[in-house]
Formats: sequence, structure tokens, C-alpha cells
Amino acid sequence: MARRKSLAASSCPVARAVDIVGDRWALLIVRDAFDGVRRFGEFQENLGIARNILTDRLRLLVAADVFEVVPASDGSAYQEYVLTRKGEALFSVIVMLRQWGEAHLFARGEKHSQLIDRASGKPVPKLGVRRANGAVLTPAGTFVKKVPAPSPDSK
Repeated sequence: MARRKSLAASSCPVARAVDIVGDRWALLIVRDAFDGVRRFGEFQENLGIARNILTDRLRLLVAADVFEVVPASDGSAYQEYVLTRKGEALFSVIVMLRQWGEAHLFARGEKHSQLIDRASGKPVPKLGVRRANGAVLTPAGTFVKKVPAPSPDSK
């Protein structure tokens, strides 16, 4: 199978992000990590993913500093995959995808899961993009501005 072209040098932050977490397996691995999964075998069992694909995605996510590999927390000879701060920063992405899926991909009354706030026991409120004043921001209210790279001598 041909290797896909890397988007790591793209000037678009969305393209760079998709290069790392843009396939379904990568995002589902990250989702499972938020649910407490840490070991290769647990990821494989939960996802039903082939070993070679899981190995490839975990290798990519570790190289991208989304996960780090640490000794098993129970002292066994296994190793575990733990989200880094960079990986934990994907939480809102996973929550937004979950909420989008809940709102648009299930029939009324269809059984599905829901994310619950441990402290309150209530569903996590719907996330949204807002202006600095708290007003809802829509796509029509935004534009993309290219930002020049800083000069090498500026610090």
C-alpha cells in the first residue's frame, strides 16, 4: 500500500492536525485513552483493530507526542500508553465529535452513550465556539488570516 503524503509542512493547522489524528483509528485510540485504556491489548480488544494497524497508529501518536510509553502501573513487564499534555489537549475535539454524533447520527430515542460530568452527575453541556464576549460565533463570522513566520533574529 502506498504511503500517504505527509501534511506536516502545510501552512494550514487543520491539515497538520489531520496528518496526526485524522484517521478513525487514531481518534478512537485517543477516545479510548480518555476512557482509561492504557495497554496495547486493551486497545486492540476494545476497537477490534488489527495488530499491525494499532502498532502503526500508536507509533505515529507516540512520535507526535500525543502519547508517551511508560512502564506498566502495576509493576508488570508490560508497557502502557499514556496521553501527554498535548494528547490531553484533544479532549475538547473528542467531546465535540461525540456531541456532534449524538445530535446528528442517532434517530430519536435510539440508544447511545453520553458523557457525564463526574462532579455533578449531569451530562456535559454542549460545547460551542464563542466570541470574546460569550456570544455564539458562526462560520460566517470568521475568516482565516495567514500569519507570517517570525524572523530568525526576533526573540
